[in-house]
Amino acid sequence: MTPEPAVHVVAGAEGNLGRAVVAALVARGARVVGADRREAHPGFAGALWLGGADLSDPAACDRMVAAVVERFGRIDGIAQTVGGFATAPAAEGAPELWTEMYRLNLMTTLNLFRAALPPMRAAGRGALVAVAAKPGLNAPAGFGAYAASKAAVLRLVEAFAAELKGEGLRVNAVLPGTMDTPQNRAAMPD
Repeated sequence: MTPEPAVHVVAGAEGNLGRAVVAALVARGARVVGADRREAHPGFAGALWLGGADLSDPAACDRMVAAVVERFGRIDGIAQTVGGFATAPAAEGAPELWTEMYRLNLMTTLNLFRAALPPMRAAGRGALVAVAAKPGLNAPAGFGAYAASKAAVLRLVEAFAAELKGEGLRVNAVLPGTMDTPQNRAAMPD
């Protein structure tokens, strides 16, 4: 008997990294749910699209997880690629910049992980993966709010991993440096 394909949610599926993660999972035969704040479908085959979700809102995350479980009966993995990037000197960055970096980078991760835990715990398996960033380990000048929010993601992932140890759930973060995207090529042509 052939096992059922894994069910993975890619949050931020419309973004550069999210689209790449969706494509890789679909190529491996997974059932993929793409979630994003944008309503438009990104045009990938083999995925269910859930648009219009502000994943910094805990209730939106709960609704998204409920829709996935209703459709597929389970969630095997969350790839949390939602995030934001902005720079400003730590002493000069507006409080709103700090709030926005924490909302986009930390709170989306917290809300998604919390929402996915009940069905994953019930199944006794699952993977929670967040995207942190290299500046979360060592903040360069001008990256205060961004680096602090990504460091908070790392500490959150560590806390979830410690708290879920022995329950069959994996919790990890990936820490990319500069990614090769059209936006980065335009901003850093050399």
